[in-house]
Amino acid sequence: MLTVYSPDHQLHHASELKDGKVSPCFEMPQRAEIVLARSLQVGLGDIVPPQAFGPQHYARVHSARYVRFLQQAWGEWQALGHSHDALPLVWPVRDLRSDIEPEHIDGKLGFYAMDAGVAITAGTWQAVSSSANLALTGASLLHGGLHSAFALCRPPGHHAAAEYMGGYCYLNNAAIAAQWSLDNGSRRVAVLDVDFHHGNGTQSIFYDRSDVLFVSLHGDPRRSYPYFSGHRDETGRGAGLGFNLNYPLPHGTAWDGYGEALQHACGQLRQYRPDLLVVSLGVDTYEGDPISHFRLGTGDFSRIGAAIAAVGVPTLFVMEGGYMVDEIGINAVNVLQGFEHAA
Repeated sequence: MLTVYSPDHQLHHASELKDGKVSPCFEMPQRAEIVLARSLQVGLGDIVPPQAFGPQHYARVHSARYVRFLQQAWGEWQALGHSHDALPLVWPVRDLRSDIEPEHIDGKLGFYAMDAGVAITAGTWQAVSSSANLALTGASLLHGGLHSAFALCRPPGHHAAAEYMGGYCYLNNAAIAAQWSLDNGSRRVAVLDVDFHHGNGTQSIFYDRSDVLFVSLHGDPRRSYPYFSGHRDETGRGAGLGFNLNYPLPHGTAWDGYGEALQHACGQLRQYRPDLLVVSLGVDTYEGDPISHFRLGTGDFSRIGAAIAAVGVPTLFVMEGGYMVDEIGINAVNVLQGFEHAA
């Protein structure tokens, strides 16, 4: 399987506010490097750089002002004399105004964030735009005739919505690729999210639409991040009613429960008959992941790949989470090899 990769991700290594203290993010550059090394070790396929895509493609799923914020935020932060990571300070919760963009960077950081895990650094814009371009390149390669490709995106994207960042995510790589595919001739696209954490951003972006089926398997939001989305009764709205499917699974889920839910989800995907399937590939469902609560073993990731292959459509894998860094390469590549062997 061909892998799309860029070293630009190394420009972003941020801090986060977690457990009451500021510390380096679990989402670190080492993650992508370990996945890349594993793909080379097993001879997964060629490694290619991304094509150049501009912000107008990101603005097909994000608002123009949000994209502009991401481009300009570090400059505005630095203009105040700061050289450390920019983290949000205040959020427009409940009855506070959320329609008027603040002029001050402190206000903007909170206005466009859902949590304190999305610091802005000097290299953030270059890293996140390059990450989105990896997914766009993968989508364009599939439109050119490839049956599958792997976009080794970092930072990840599935928590980013039209106008906010969160959960280490800034631009929604999977959604951007799905929209590009629709803009370039696909009639229907599906997004399958197998990350432990619900892809709230992807759900939000496509919640009112029937041309994208969003399907997510994740930890029950009553106990797991992002806490405020991913319940089973969130099934879409308006034209999108019935085109959003959530499979919240209990704390400690192992393969028996996960595999059953995955088979049902893949059945729904086959019924939808998409022209393209985008897989938000998180491997933080692994037992022992430091910020997740499932118990999948290394061999189970090959089964995930095989189940996805049975959907039988061109498939773009987009890297999302996975924080047990020593095992992330084996687990991610196992999914890809499982898919290839079963396809």
